[in-house]
Amino acid sequence: MVNPTSRGPSPARDASLIYAVSMAAAHGGGRGPERAGGWRAAFSSLSHQQFRWLYGSNIAFFFAMNGQFVVRSILAHDLTGNATSLGLVNLMVALPMLIISPFGGVVADRFERRRLIMLGQATLLVNELVILTLLVTGVLEFWHLLVVVFILGCTFPFVMPARQAIVANIVGREGLPNAMALQMGGMNAARVAAPVTAGFIVAFVGLRWMYLIATVLYLGALFAMTRVHKSPPPPRDEAVSPLGELAVGFRYVAKNPPVRALMLLSIVPIMFAMPFQTLLVVFAEDVWKVGEDGFGVLQAFAGIGGILGSVFVAWHGGERHQLRLMVASLFAFAGTLFLFAISPWFLLALPLVLLTDICASVFNTVNSTSVNMIIPDAVRGRVMSLMMMSFGLTPLGTMPVSAAADAWGAPAAVAGSAVAMVIVSGFMLLAFRSLREVERAAHAPLDIEGMAHVPAGAR
Repeated sequence: MVNPTSRGPSPARDASLIYAVSMAAAHGGGRGPERAGGWRAAFSSLSHQQFRWLYGSNIAFFFAMNGQFVVRSILAHDLTGNATSLGLVNLMVALPMLIISPFGGVVADRFERRRLIMLGQATLLVNELVILTLLVTGVLEFWHLLVVVFILGCTFPFVMPARQAIVANIVGREGLPNAMALQMGGMNAARVAAPVTAGFIVAFVGLRWMYLIATVLYLGALFAMTRVHKSPPPPRDEAVSPLGELAVGFRYVAKNPPVRALMLLSIVPIMFAMPFQTLLVVFAEDVWKVGEDGFGVLQAFAGIGGILGSVFVAWHGGERHQLRLMVASLFAFAGTLFLFAISPWFLLALPLVLLTDICASVFNTVNSTSVNMIIPDAVRGRVMSLMMMSFGLTPLGTMPVSAAADAWGAPAAVAGSAVAMVIVSGFMLLAFRSLREVERAAHAPLDIEGMAHVPAGAR
């Protein structure tokens, strides 16, 4: 991963060596935590005190964020009395995230990552305090809410790439599979539990108390990050502009075949399969006639499946055969989704949606971890931001699947999507020979400069 044409000493080369030595020392020479047996293996990354603080910060942050998505929808509807406001709130979050994400990755590679995360979390804390103050004083208007969610959409693209990149700085390359799986598990747990908890709080004590609790959670997330050590940015060429560094990130992905193949493969379920989550309400009310209660149960089973999938990867994530596990989970995802779509009974659909989300979680976690293990730290933030952009494609996949559901029914639309995913995935696996290099690249030894340098082909 070193430019073979470089010769002789240079300040940038010396800085890279110093950075790599410091990173190796921080990670115990690049080794992760000793692999334990049984259930201890699933939580081995928590043996790092620094990762425990980061993980605690993540849990508090994602619980507050997921809970507030629900609360903002309730508040927007109460303020306007129409459903269009809900779409407008989501649009004001999604647009800046999609546009700003690549630049968030550049910033994550240029600045100290812990400080960047803390700055983002402090911004969101102020956001919650502003809404809470306006709510308590009785002067809150809908446009206030739009401004706040727009700031959220602008802040999130800077926080997430840095939050993902700092994991490698803490646990090292060997600890990444377990740490990434635990991160995904925490996010899935928040996705399941936070909206339900927020709904109960709003129902019993009101919106103001929920905003107060969210503020406390954001404050707790910020405090936990103060306990994490600083993570210095990787060495870079001072002469390169931010736009130039953004171009380097794109060129790195374009000229690194395994990373490019992994990122393209990750888009397939996002476009074809994940839109089924949006149609769960249609299955509950129109297909199985189980109403809102049944919809809530479906969502709970789906979320629990996501958690179980992450725990499975955390337990087995340090082992090889990532490609085999990723491919198996991808096709199992499609198969269980197809069976879910054609299930004539609600009770049969529950274990099927559980299995579907287990497989989806395994695929997403292994895919993201494989990318993280291949890329050097010098471009980690930028590559993570590009992966984050891909999740913004979910609405594009939702539109045709939803249209197909209106035309032919939700079961036919989702079953067709599952078949399409199998066909496209099979084609990509045959066409992208570089996917066969994923395991070798993920486990190949990194030389001391490879931890800091972008491969020559990316320049």
